Amino acid sequence: MYLLLISLIIGLFVAMLFLNIYFRVRVFKAYKKLVQGRVDFQAVHIFNKKRMEEEIYPKYPQQVPDIKIFVSHIHFSIKMATVLTTLITLFCAVLIYYKD
Repeated sequence: MYLLLISLIIGLFVAMLFLNIYFRVRVFKAYKKLVQGRVDFQAVHIFNKKRMEEEIYPKYPQQVPDIKIFVSHIHFSIKMATVLTTLITLFCAVLIYYKD
């Protein structure tokens, strides 16, 4: 049981590392397009869809698909990191309280 938990923790950590690198590459590709188009918005716009639609999309109508891709990659990256961090924490907690 102990070896299984250690293996799961290591596997999840590697998965989180790979996911981070993978999405970092994808986010930077989308970000590069936005920089080239001189698109400027703040973090509050990423997390507030209504503000994004009202304030940013009208300013940059040609870059709307790129903005949507960038925002979706950011959201998915945050969700996956949260899930993997939670799983790692749970397995570590079980491991700490596991007594053989």
